[in-house]
Amino acid sequence: MTLPLALRTSRPGARRAPLRLLALPALLLAAAALAACVTINVYFPAAAAEKAADRIIEQVYGSGGTPPPAPTQPDKRSSLATAPDAGRALLAYAGRVLDLLVPAAHAQQPDLNVSTPAIRQLVASMEARHSVLAPHYASGAVGPTDDGVLEVRDQNSIPLAERTAVRKLVADENADRTALYAEIAQANGNPGWAADIRRTFARRWIDKAQPGWWVKEDGGWKRK
Repeated sequence: MTLPLALRTSRPGARRAPLRLLALPALLLAAAALAACVTINVYFPAAAAEKAADRIIEQVYGSGGTPPPAPTQPDKRSSLATAPDAGRALLAYAGRVLDLLVPAAHAQQPDLNVSTPAIRQLVASMEARHSVLAPHYASGAVGPTDDGVLEVRDQNSIPLAERTAVRKLVADENADRTALYAEIAQANGNPGWAADIRRTFARRWIDKAQPGWWVKEDGGWKRK
């Protein structure tokens, strides 16, 4: 009589699949789930972007003047060093699986790279221009907007002989700001971040504007 397959495979002495082979699918599923979480978490480093924006804006506005720091490398020490011996091989294997699934995760840096020559040149240009724009911020003629650029708010506050020059200053500043957002995204290997970086800078330009300056939010101007 032929026994059912379940009975035949449960007889004493029947060969069983090695434990590590049985655990492999579960490990791969866990690694894939972790990879998905890592991908979401590192997609746009909002805190790092805000930190970079603050350093650059403070340099441009003149409160500090410290150049943006060079990018630092993440700590490569692993929890493998303190894991029990029995689990190290499993953790190492999971790490290799993650390397295949999310290679960009290991390239993540704790700070955004804002120290390329192009970025430094743009920041220096904006810093030099600020000394000329500052009186027009104070008069309310010009102000930052929630789109990350400047606008002329009241040209009547600008002497007639200076209006053309001020409009050019605003246009040049906006060109530099737009280029800066794109350069930061490019320098960090994610050109698609440009819009997020622009939004981050837009908030911080306004937050760091001096009391008495006019800022434009949600389509309306208000005085800080």
